[in-house]
Amino acid sequence: MEGVSEEDGDLLDPVEVPIDGELDLHTFRPGEIGELIPDYLEACRQRGILRVRIVHGKGSGALRRGVHAVLGRLPQVESFRPGNAGEGGWGATVVFLQGCGGE
Repeated sequence: MEGVSEEDGDLLDPVEVPIDGELDLHTFRPGEIGELIPDYLEACRQRGILRVRIVHGKGSGALRRGVHAVLGRLPQVESFRPGNAGEGGWGATVVFLQGCGGE
């Protein structure tokens, strides 16, 4: 899976995103999450990864709200919650995909 990154303010170069159950949004623009998150979660499901941690950072909370809005629209998302202390706290969201059973 690829994202984009700005290199010296010029062209956008692909950024390879490993499908390992953790998506760090720090390398993406907020406008990309609407397509990125569903694609990433589907790639995880195809690999049998049903618990995913999305790292969005704490900041103002705008990106977290955007992530939660996207997750709330996806039928393959069984549930999601803020990360606990060992998962990044409010700076991360843990997602449970269908078939996982949640926590």
